[in-house]
Amino acid sequence: MKYKLLKSQKEFLEIPHNYSLDVAVYQGGYGSGKTFSGSLLGILLALKFPKIRGLVGAQTYTLVRDTTLQTYFEHFDNMGFVADEDYEWSSTLQKITFKNGSEILFRHFDEPNKLKSLNLGFVEIEEMSEVPYETFKMLLSRMRQRIRKEWKNFTYRIFAHTNPEFNRGWIYETFVNNPPPNYRLISAPTTQNIYLPKDYCDELKKLYDEEYYRVYVLAQNGTYDKGLVIKDFSDKNILDIKYNPLFDLHITCDFNVDPMCWIFAHKSEDKVFYFDEIAMENTTTSRACEEFLRRYPAHKGKIIINGDASGDNRSCMSEYTNYVIIKKKLLEYGYDAEIQIKPFNPPIKNRIAAFNAKIKNADGESNIFIDKKCEKLLYNIYNLCYIEGTSKIDLPSYQQIKQNKEKKFLMHPLDAASYLVDFYWPIKL
Repeated sequence: MKYKLLKSQKEFLEIPHNYSLDVAVYQGGYGSGKTFSGSLLGILLALKFPKIRGLVGAQTYTLVRDTTLQTYFEHFDNMGFVADEDYEWSSTLQKITFKNGSEILFRHFDEPNKLKSLNLGFVEIEEMSEVPYETFKMLLSRMRQRIRKEWKNFTYRIFAHTNPEFNRGWIYETFVNNPPPNYRLISAPTTQNIYLPKDYCDELKKLYDEEYYRVYVLAQNGTYDKGLVIKDFSDKNILDIKYNPLFDLHITCDFNVDPMCWIFAHKSEDKVFYFDEIAMENTTTSRACEEFLRRYPAHKGKIIINGDASGDNRSCMSEYTNYVIIKKKLLEYGYDAEIQIKPFNPPIKNRIAAFNAKIKNADGESNIFIDKKCEKLLYNIYNLCYIEGTSKIDLPSYQQIKQNKEKKFLMHPLDAASYLVDFYWPIKL
């Protein structure tokens, strides 16, 4: 059996560098051969490097079983492989074993901690846009199977296939915005697949709207602003902001316990400069204070506390309000902080309107600037959306957070940042 590969498929399979690890993403439209290419590469590695151990996974096992695994079996049939002679499939162990000793495990990533004991030679990821960044980083750490003497010109490989993203997620940041030299993104439009039915793409063009067709057929990334809560944010709003110990330092707070999010800023008469953030899980106000003091132990200017008005209420857990706790903690370091908050929180839509007006006003002026250290705040700006057709913010469910831990940081950092803007530059709707 001989395959005549598409240009993008050859680019995906071949390594153009000499690094010890290759990380490649095949980003394609419908019918562009994504899973075909990934499973073919997995088989080729298993045959070329005897006793290699590979892992094939997706966020859910249903996706692994019904899509990726079936494509492996299709390749075996095309290659004339015979079950129990050329390879063995164990449904109990969810593993393919080749007669040269190579193994490919098939797993879901819903519980990534269960994969931490594996030492691997390669990983294949199905629909990587659904996989959390933390899981991807964990899989990188598993690339440490001992290299055997007979493995000539061996390279550890992580390879993935996925549809383009509508929102600006971690794949864009990792593989497009600032990729390491051994990271590759291969774009594969559906229109380049000459093996599809003649009118396949034309029929899709009639079926989809322009934006959907551009993403899921032409394999182009989304415009990233469709349905976003924060509008008109651009690279002009991102600056390398230097903390100045002589300037007034604003701490603007959201007091959610998991996570608790504080943003640090300098402010002028009409501009705000967010230069750092705290986003801590399962914590307390006191611990967040300690983290602030660890980072900024010798501030000379004033410290001004802004944030959630409800933080001025006592809770059943403490005789003090959150703001009293902050003042007392800072006073131990000689800081006499000012509290500047509203008597009550305005509606969320007012805060968002105020924040958007500072991002870019009607005259095209930008008055909010954010340092890249504010990762969680930027994550909110790029990913927090309205539910389609409504003005209600699409907040993640418990199940979504369980599948993707990063989603727990949606809303809270933006809440913290917008409290400051709304206090000094409010908009009445």
